[in-house]
Amino acid sequence: MDDEIAFDLPPFMKVYKNGRVQRLIGEDVVRASLDPTTNVESKDVIISKEDNISARLFIPKTNFPPNQKLPVFVYFHGGAFCIETPSSPNYHNYLNSVTSLANVIGVSVHYRRAPEHPVPVAHEDSWLALKWVASHVGGKGSDEWLNEYADFEKVFLGGDSAGANIAHYLGIRAGKENLVGVKLEGGVYLHPYFWGVDPIGSESARGEFVEKIHNLWRFSCPTTTGSDDPLINPAKDPNLGSLGFKRVLVCVAEKDLLKDRGWYYKELLEKIGWGGAVEVVETKDEDHVFHMFNPTSQNATDLLNRVVSFVKKA
Repeated sequence: MDDEIAFDLPPFMKVYKNGRVQRLIGEDVVRASLDPTTNVESKDVIISKEDNISARLFIPKTNFPPNQKLPVFVYFHGGAFCIETPSSPNYHNYLNSVTSLANVIGVSVHYRRAPEHPVPVAHEDSWLALKWVASHVGGKGSDEWLNEYADFEKVFLGGDSAGANIAHYLGIRAGKENLVGVKLEGGVYLHPYFWGVDPIGSESARGEFVEKIHNLWRFSCPTTTGSDDPLINPAKDPNLGSLGFKRVLVCVAEKDLLKDRGWYYKELLEKIGWGGAVEVVETKDEDHVFHMFNPTSQNATDLLNRVVSFVKKA
C-alpha cells in the first residue's frame, strides 16, 4: 500500500496514497558561503520559524562596505510551486550572478511548497517575506545587511515560472496595500507561469501539453476555480491596474508553451491603461527556463545581461 501512487507528475514528483511526497528533482543543496567566482557572500535568515519561511541573502563583497546604498532584488524561485529552493545550485548561482553584476542585495525567498502546502500558501508566505524586507526601512529590522546597505527606493521583485507568477501577485498586492518606505522600481518575469481556460496563440496546436498545465495548476491549487483563477490568469484579475511597479520586464522563450501568455500580459497592461512601462524580450530557439538548465550558454548569458541592465537602469 505504501508504494501505491496517487499522483505521478514527471519529471517533478510522485505523491503516494499514504501522503508521502517524493520530489525527483530540485533537491540538491548548496550551503550559503562566500562565492570565489563572483565575490558574493550569502547567508540564510529565518523570517518565520513557525511557518518555516526563510530567505537566502546575497551581498557583493568586491567593494565592501559599499560607498552607497544598494538596490534590493527580491527573487522567487520557480518549480511549479512544488519543487526547488533558494539553496538549489541553479538558483544559488543565479542570485550570485545577478547580485554581482547588478550590484544589488539579493533576497531569495524560501516559501512553502505544494502539495503539502497548496497555493496560495506560496503567495502568502512570499508576501510575509516582502513585508519582512520592508521592516528594515529606517534601519530597524533584524538583518544588518538590509539595515545598513539597502536602498528601499529601488526595490525589484523577480522570479522565473511560478516565481514570476508570485512576483506579479506581490506587485499588485503592494500596489494596493502600500509598503511604507518601499518603492517598487521594477518587476522581472522570466518565463512567467500564467495560464487560462481559452487557448491563445500557439496553445491550441499543443493540446497534450495544454492539458498537463491545466492539471498541474489544479494539483498545486486544489481549491482553485480552474485556469481562469485570477492567481494564474491576469486577464481575469480586476486588480491588475493596481500593479505597483514603475517598469516590468517580461522574458519569454520561443519554444515555451507559456510564451504567448507573456506577450499577452503586455497587451493586457497596455489595454487597461496601466501607467508604467512594460517590455517583452523573446529568446529564439529556447524552451522554458532554459537558462537554469544551461546557465553558461550564450543565450543564458544574454538573458542574464538583459536582466542586469534592466536593474541597473534604475
